Amino acid sequence: MSSAAHFPDSGSFQRQSDEFIAWLAQRPGVRINPKIQVADLRSQGAGRGVVARTDILDGEELFAIPRDFVLTVQNSKLKDLISQDLDELGPWLSLMVVMIYEYLLGEASSWSAYFKVLPVNFDTLMFWSDSELAELQGSAIVDKIGKQSAEESILEMVAPIVRANPSLFPPVGGLSSYDGDAGSQAILHLAHRMGSLIMAYAFDIEKSEDEEGDGEDGYVTDEEEQLPKGMVPLADLLNADGDRNNARLFQEEGFLVMKAVKPINAGFEILNDYGQIPRSDLLRRYGYVTDNYAPYDVVELSLDLVCQAAGLESADPETQQPLKLLDDFELLDDGYSIPRPSPEESLADILPDELLALLKTLNLTPQQLQQLKSKNKLPKPVLGLEEANLLLKAVQKRQTHYATTIQQDRELLERLSQAEASGPLEGSSRRQKMAIQVRIGEKEILQQLSSMLEHFIASESQNGTKRNAQNSPDNSRKAKQQRT
Repeated sequence: MSSAAHFPDSGSFQRQSDEFIAWLAQRPGVRINPKIQVADLRSQGAGRGVVARTDILDGEELFAIPRDFVLTVQNSKLKDLISQDLDELGPWLSLMVVMIYEYLLGEASSWSAYFKVLPVNFDTLMFWSDSELAELQGSAIVDKIGKQSAEESILEMVAPIVRANPSLFPPVGGLSSYDGDAGSQAILHLAHRMGSLIMAYAFDIEKSEDEEGDGEDGYVTDEEEQLPKGMVPLADLLNADGDRNNARLFQEEGFLVMKAVKPINAGFEILNDYGQIPRSDLLRRYGYVTDNYAPYDVVELSLDLVCQAAGLESADPETQQPLKLLDDFELLDDGYSIPRPSPEESLADILPDELLALLKTLNLTPQQLQQLKSKNKLPKPVLGLEEANLLLKAVQKRQTHYATTIQQDRELLERLSQAEASGPLEGSSRRQKMAIQVRIGEKEILQQLSSMLEHFIASESQNGTKRNAQNSPDNSRKAKQQRT
């Protein structure tokens, strides 16, 4: 899973690729299909990738890596050399510690050739400057970077292990130890590098049959039950594509096997798939953006924003009774993600029930709210005229969070794309382009959502007028006379 990163010159780049494949092919049990090769795709802004030398059949094995050669906590000698229980750190931080150890071993590490083909610098949001992050303007993704919480976890849980085992973690950069502020910064630098590699490259490793019976954002997964993570040599060099993915990693007994999931013609790139994730998360986790993931874009409306639109003084459930009702049912979220609607989808298809419940509850009268509380019930999550008006107000407030219009963004993007025609963009220009792509996607969703809400409100208002006219006294008398 090659994320956007920075690599050495062409000669070193190709030599490292060749040495890596030669090293990997010599490992006991490793199988590599001669029909594939590692390719230099930097001219396409994709770093390393894997391409087909000759035609590959659907279902054909591309390579197989033995489980005991995946870089995991279990496969590293470190767990037997320290007194600390690495499993207590969780899957992210434990693998981070192991990777720091193996990296510092240099040529003595079993994975030394592997580290040489992994990037050193990254375009993931963790490494953006404040001015670069400002290009994301109103995007909620900025709040999900979690750099501060990640660094707190590293200093609290990783740094003590590093400092307590100086023989296993030799100081870098001319330091005599990892003590003091300089030592902390050195640990953070190593940890951020390994954490970014894990975020962009690691796979969740399912337990083997023999193990089945064993009883924050930043670098923390959202999954409730966290699987062990592992770095799978070669598997992670595959780039990904939401539309053109043609390969998938299968976890079999004793091996992790990459197989073609459709025919692949000679010269074509072999592509994995990250799943249906928005471009904002693609940028946060992997450090690049591609329009192939645009259909999966989302925009987030925060709880604070919706409460402001409803005229509430705060979004605190302890002081706001409508929010307290939802909180008691564990249906109150900090934010609500709305996906990009497809042409055939309606508002009911794209609005989450939790958001509908919030809108409905915020429009209840005090008497209605009290009645629901006494019955220990929630209002039905149905979009009506009042809810649509409140949501439209929130959407319009959300649109003001961006410093540029969608038309201005498209003009900026066009200029950057023209500059890119003469060669890949670098540094801040590359990051600016990716930020613009992300914010355009969010603005498009808000624009579509606003249009859909206005149409819904107009339709409901017209239907309401018709119903009122039908139920007027004059019409009632006329209907009675006609029946008689």
